[in-house]
Formats: sequence, structure tokens, C-alpha cells
Amino acid sequence: MAPELPPAVRRLLHAGTVIPAHPLALTRERRLDERRQRALTRYYLDAGAGGLAVGVHTTQFEIREVGLFETVLRLAAQEAASRASDRPLALIAGVVGPTEQALREAEIAQALGYHLALLSPGGLADHSEAQLLERARRVAEVLPVFGFYLQPAVGGRVLSYAFWRDFADIPGVAAIKMAPFDRYATLDVVRAVCASARRDEIALYTGNDDNIVADLLTPFDLIVDGRPVRKWVVGGLLGQWAVWTKTMVDVLVRIARQREAPDGREMQELLALGMRLTDANDAVFDAANGFAGVIAGVHEVLRGQGLLEGTWCLNPDETLSPGQRDEIDRVRRHYPELTDDGFVAERLAGWLSEGAPGATTAEG
Repeated sequence: MAPELPPAVRRLLHAGTVIPAHPLALTRERRLDERRQRALTRYYLDAGAGGLAVGVHTTQFEIREVGLFETVLRLAAQEAASRASDRPLALIAGVVGPTEQALREAEIAQALGYHLALLSPGGLADHSEAQLLERARRVAEVLPVFGFYLQPAVGGRVLSYAFWRDFADIPGVAAIKMAPFDRYATLDVVRAVCASARRDEIALYTGNDDNIVADLLTPFDLIVDGRPVRKWVVGGLLGQWAVWTKTMVDVLVRIARQREAPDGREMQELLALGMRLTDANDAVFDAANGFAGVIAGVHEVLRGQGLLEGTWCLNPDETLSPGQRDEIDRVRRHYPELTDDGFVAERLAGWLSEGAPGATTAEG
């Protein structure tokens, strides 16, 4: 029998929330900087994020190769527990690899108190869709599953409407992150979920960092078995939301109000803001270079705010692309309303000083 989400977490997911994809803080020697890793989590929680996604692409998949997967999940869980309040928080663990690896990672996450497994299809080009579905069924027996349509440019693959239709019927699938960076593929997922008898049990989240605001403002009005069905993308689980998180929390509140009581002028302002956010994402994610500098770009924004010491990644070849820092500087100058620099500056010293400082080696 599939495990169930705590009711408060389920309500949170369906209401919609901001879920940053948690980065990895490293020292110059490419060892885990525990002090800054904890500070990042404190930042997201104090900014009002309703969830944390840890062990995902933005955290760097290489954490598994250097023995840091369990460590970074534990640090985030500890910080979340230390800031326990009446506000619910969804802890989401990135789970990758073939079935047996995915099961092991889901079991580690479950033991650490995580609520959901974000199940990535990356690196499984040799798996059929039937094999991916069976993998999802197995993982859902350990943790509720957060499905993931990952864009091919960063290791994903095209998945059929039939796949998502069967995926939506799996007991234990609680949410799906749509991140194909493709309107047709995104619509495939929405149509598949709406066609399922479980449509009201599955929360849809955008992972389309290039189209965040439009995804969240669009009512998906479809016809299923001759009857109208409306489905909303209620929140986001995003690498872009790993930066300027406080601003994005405020933006999501504005968007939620628009769903309830649309206002033409406010709608136009939000769509214009969405354009600016896409321009910012172009720079941060390094779209011009096929997303080669995506993780380093996130790090550069956080470095500029003082949350990270540098842009180092576990893979020394993963760096900012030529001109990428200039592009990030451009969007910060042109769109200061997107940033949360003042919020971070006021609280940074406290986030860095809480708890025991120190660096943990890559071996944990």
C-alpha cells in the first residue's frame, strides 16, 4: 500500500507553494561548506518557501559519487526541524537512477523524514516507458512520488501522452513537475492528468523556468468524456526559485489572488513581470550556451548576495560560460524588482552565524 502524505503537506501542495531546488555550497577546495549549506536552507525557509527539493539537479547529481547524498538531505531536514512552526513544509528528495538505486535513495529520504520523492528520468535512455512506470510504482511504495518531466537538454527525454496517462493512475503519485521547456509536452501532462480519475489527487507544478508566470496564470480548460475540466498549475519547483526566493514568494501570492479575482491591469503587470523573469532566467541558466552554466549561474547570483563564497561545482568543468556573469549583472541592473537583495542583506549575518560553522569533506 502506498504511503500517504501528512494532511497538512497535502493541503499545502494543492494550494500551491514555492519550492526552491536547493543548491550545494562548496569551499574553494570543493568540499561541502556546511555553514553556508545551512545558511541557504535558512534563507529559503525565512523567505517563505513552502518546500525544499534536495538532491536534485541544482544540488548536483555528483553528490552521489562523492558520498554526500545522505549528508545534504540530513542538513536540510535538520534546519527544517529547527525552524518548526505552525506552517507546514514539504521536504522533497531528488531520486535518480535505475529502480534499485532509486529505491535505496527513497528509503534514505524516508528515514530522514522526507515527504516525497522527485523521481527523475535522467540517465535512463535505455529504459522503456513501461520500465519507467514500473520504477515509479516501486518507489511509490516507499514514498509518495513527485513526477518529473525533465527537458532533454539537461538529460531528460520525450515521454508520450500515454506514459503520463498511465503515470497519473499510479496510487502514490501526489504531484508532477512539468519541466520539458516545451508547450506541447507540458500540455500532454495536463491532458493526461485531467483524463485520470485521480486528477484531483495530483498537484501540478511548473518546472518550466522559461515560462513560470504564464504557467501559473493559465487556466487549463479541457473536455474529458464530454465534460469540462479545469486544472491549474498551482506552484513551482524550480532552479530559478533557488535565487530571489522572497520575491518569488510574493509573486506567487499575487498570482493566487488573480486566479480567484482576475483584474486586467494586475494580469498585464504579472505577465510583463513574467517576461522579465524569463529574460533573467536566460542569463542565470545560460540558455545561450545550451544550459552549460546553469548551476554555476545560480551560484553566481547567490555569491553576489554573500550566501555562497564562490561558484564552484563538484565537476571542475562546470563553470560560468564566457559572458554569463555580464548577462547576470545586466538583468540585476535592469530588473531590480526581481531581486531580494535587501531581504538577504538584512539577515545574512544571522543565517551564517547560527549553529556550528565548519566545512565537511566530500566523504561526509
